[in-house]
Amino acid sequence: MAQSPTIAIPKKSTDEVDWTGPIRAIIKASYGENPDNYATECAALQRCRQDAVRGAGSDLTAASLLTKYFGQLELLELRFSEIRVSFPWRDAFTSKLTTQTSIAFEKASIIYQIAATHSIIASAQNRSDPEGLKRAYYYFRTCAGMLTYINDNFLHAPSTDLSREVVKFLVGIMMAQANETFYETCVDQRKSPALIAKIASHTTFLYNGLCEEVKEFFGKGIFDRNWVTLLQIKAKYFTSLMQYQRSLADTAAGKHGEALARMGVAESNAKEAHKLSSSFAPYFVNTLSTTLPADTGTAILELTKNHLALCTEKYGQGQKDNDLIYNDHVPSEATLSPVDKVSAVTPVPIHEVYGTPEVQKTIGPDLFAKLIPLSVHEAASVYSEEKAKIVRAEVEKAEVAEGEVKASVESLGVKAALGRYKEIAEGEVDESVPATVLSWHEEIQRKQGVDGLEKQLKELEKLKETVARELDAISESLAVESRECEMMRVKFGHRWTQEPSGGPVKDLRRDLKDHRSSLEAAAPSDQQIYTLWDSIRADLALLVSKPKLEAMFASAATGGNAAGDLLDVSEGDTDDADREKMKKLVREIEERLGRLNKISRERNEILKDLKEKVQTTSSFP
Repeated sequence: MAQSPTIAIPKKSTDEVDWTGPIRAIIKASYGENPDNYATECAALQRCRQDAVRGAGSDLTAASLLTKYFGQLELLELRFSEIRVSFPWRDAFTSKLTTQTSIAFEKASIIYQIAATHSIIASAQNRSDPEGLKRAYYYFRTCAGMLTYINDNFLHAPSTDLSREVVKFLVGIMMAQANETFYETCVDQRKSPALIAKIASHTTFLYNGLCEEVKEFFGKGIFDRNWVTLLQIKAKYFTSLMQYQRSLADTAAGKHGEALARMGVAESNAKEAHKLSSSFAPYFVNTLSTTLPADTGTAILELTKNHLALCTEKYGQGQKDNDLIYNDHVPSEATLSPVDKVSAVTPVPIHEVYGTPEVQKTIGPDLFAKLIPLSVHEAASVYSEEKAKIVRAEVEKAEVAEGEVKASVESLGVKAALGRYKEIAEGEVDESVPATVLSWHEEIQRKQGVDGLEKQLKELEKLKETVARELDAISESLAVESRECEMMRVKFGHRWTQEPSGGPVKDLRRDLKDHRSSLEAAAPSDQQIYTLWDSIRADLALLVSKPKLEAMFASAATGGNAAGDLLDVSEGDTDDADREKMKKLVREIEERLGRLNKISRERNEILKDLKEKVQTTSSFP
């Protein structure tokens, strides 16, 4: 049986690049060494690029050579970040030559080449073999991961093939084909039709999205027209597969009417896919579409033809079984519920590819390791990070300590009450209402005071009663309607054709039950509000009346109860001895607050000194 053809990404092309001259100039100017000492390393780098982009094909060997060159580029950028070399690359789609002097452009182009090579390797696999299917699945995902890395890390692409829109579209194709191979894996492993239908649903969603997205590129001459047709065929083909698998799942679940309807939809989409394939196959020319397999036309035609025959057979058998055995109602296509999607395929990130020991072995050691050893940079970086950790830890401790002191002082209310205690000790008591209490008074007045809150609570109670009455009325109406319907059915027998009320009003009754449950669930919360209101009503009534507030504070200042203060003042505490005692306590509190402030200042000075010393400490003796 033919396998579904897949799209491979076209590769870029390039010309020779001179690494030796710029590297020799930097070694001489920036490092003061003799460039001739690094002639072997320069030649090795030159040969590494030639092997990667000029001499290799599109197989695993080519992927390894490209991977090695990209790894060396990463190491080279750490040492010669300021290097400028002319990198000429021809666009993979337009063949336009673009030349840039940035290593970032060279890196992006090499990653694109790796991604294209991975897509070619994946498309070339024999997916009838489990190992080939596994390799195709992996390389489609690594290709998507490489392309995603380009979009995430390189801005202002100078060529069409590296632009965000084109790369995003290519990622979509690779992910759709990876989902397609995952679908084939599940079919080979005989997973349940319900699960396979969900995977096919997500694959359909991806291919349909690509068919819409490709419209933005019409008229620009970027993508092969055969790509567009193949994506359209696969969108219809996987729509049919989705409904076919869901039909099998519904049959197993005893939903024979729905299964028959879905099989009909599957047959309809299979016909459309086969029709598109029949128009596509005769005109497909492999020499004009090098990114598609040579047998793409015949393969997709045979695939859709066999699937259409299977759907037609299943649909005919399903109609016969339903007519003779099940007599189940067959719903229309519009009433069928959408098939759920399962997204189980993700791109393989580039760091997972390059993090494996095999890839690190392929990259090999740094060609210029003896010029500036990486171990020096790494040790300096680790040392700097350790210093930063020490500073961060000490700053965090200081901030926690400062926060705890402030929270403790504020919770005790010492600073706020200290002024009042001073006045009491000096015999100068302020009888006026505090500004904070006055602000409370004004806020309550703006919100209509106690009467306004009482009114809102009464309105809340009325609303609850109204809602309860309306729910009871609706429930009664539904019950009356149901009784009348059944009475008419008894009276007129088969001439009464109205559908029983139970089905149409099922959702209404469920909503009615939900609303009634919500109303009942709100009752405890309302009761808590009423209880809270009863507990604070007297206090709010006092805050509403400004004369009462002034009288209360005047009474407290002239000898009333001072409960809640940190220093209890009674009527007998107005003599000189008690005032002296209070003065002593006030001085002690001020002294302790001053000590706290001094500790805070000293802590900040020590932290400042620590930061300065950490910054000035050298990594080396």
